[in-house]
Amino acid sequence: MHPRARCVSLLCLCLAVPAFFGSVRAQTEKTITVRMIDTRTGILIASSNYLVRINHIREEHGDWIVKNEDGSGKLTLPPGAEEISVHATYESATMLYANCDADKDHGSSEKASRQEHWYPVATILTSGLVAPNGCVGKKVPEKDQVVAKPGEFVFFVRPLSPREQLLD
Repeated sequence: MHPRARCVSLLCLCLAVPAFFGSVRAQTEKTITVRMIDTRTGILIASSNYLVRINHIREEHGDWIVKNEDGSGKLTLPPGAEEISVHATYESATMLYANCDADKDHGSSEKASRQEHWYPVATILTSGLVAPNGCVGKKVPEKDQVVAKPGEFVFFVRPLSPREQLLD
């Protein structure tokens, strides 16, 4: 092989190796955009007080979501994460919002507002996922009709009622 051709081959190899390992790292990193919507107003709630759980493990991670400039959150998950459950807090991080995916009877039962729902990470990454909004009636208002893009998880919340706050 000609010395110049050998040099060019070596250069190409040097450029290809980091690109290969960069793509392997990108495949293992799981990043999701989280949008939390107020069910009453239909407006995005810009929060940094999220509690994330993965794979039905009880441990909550309050530092896995970083707030983006637009108010959404950037969630970076470990490679082994297959399912997530997301909640958020308000009032100086002392009270949880009621997730509307579990709020089938509009807060009439403490159990309903505390029920955990788990969402597959693979579905969120490939097609996006909007959690059910049980805080509204059968006809979903236009403000609550949301579409998730691939890599987005959207969920609806409401503040706790005074009764729920007392029970909390």
